[in-house]
Amino acid sequence: MRSGPSLLGDDGSASVIGCAVMAGLIAITATLLHVGSVVVARHRAQAAADLAAVAVASALDRGVVEACEASEAITTRMRVRLRRCEIEEWNALVEVTAEVSALFGGKEATAVARAGPAR
Repeated sequence: MRSGPSLLGDDGSASVIGCAVMAGLIAITATLLHVGSVVVARHRAQAAADLAAVAVASALDRGVVEACEASEAITTRMRVRLRRCEIEEWNALVEVTAEVSALFGGKEATAVARAGPAR
């Protein structure tokens, strides 16, 4: 008869399974946090682009340069970067980028908005 611990037993398997479950939950949580930060950055960029485009369109009577400067002031306050400000007749096109959390590397969310008189 043999005495001593058996190599075929399942003692301690709950600890291994528990660690695997915890690792899975941590991975899922990190993924959800990253996706959430991307969504927030995208919405922030779109809101800033919309507001900047309206500001440009409403300031066109003062000139093209002043209109685009109005959009720069708004995008700076909303913590996004103005990438493009174009004016075609009375329509304004604004493109902005917002920085996404650097948890998984620095990325940017981009948004474009157009504003002008109704046709």
